[in-house]
Amino acid sequence: MCAHSPTCPSASRPDHDAAKVISSHPEQGWSLLCNGVVVFEDTGEILPDRQVVDPHRPGCRLWTRVSSAA
Repeated sequence: MCAHSPTCPSASRPDHDAAKVISSHPEQGWSLLCNGVVVFEDTGEILPDRQVVDPHRPGCRLWTRVSSAA
């Protein structure tokens, strides 16, 4: 159970990735959240019930054109 105040969202909630990190391993590219979710640096996740969440980065980026001095 979460001992944080306010409590972290459970792994079944849509905002589950807002839970606090309890173990971080940046050299390996993953962190464990208080609710049992493992998050990876590519934004993929493994939920406590072993469901895999594919990386969910935005599909496109907005680019701003840099005007060149003539």
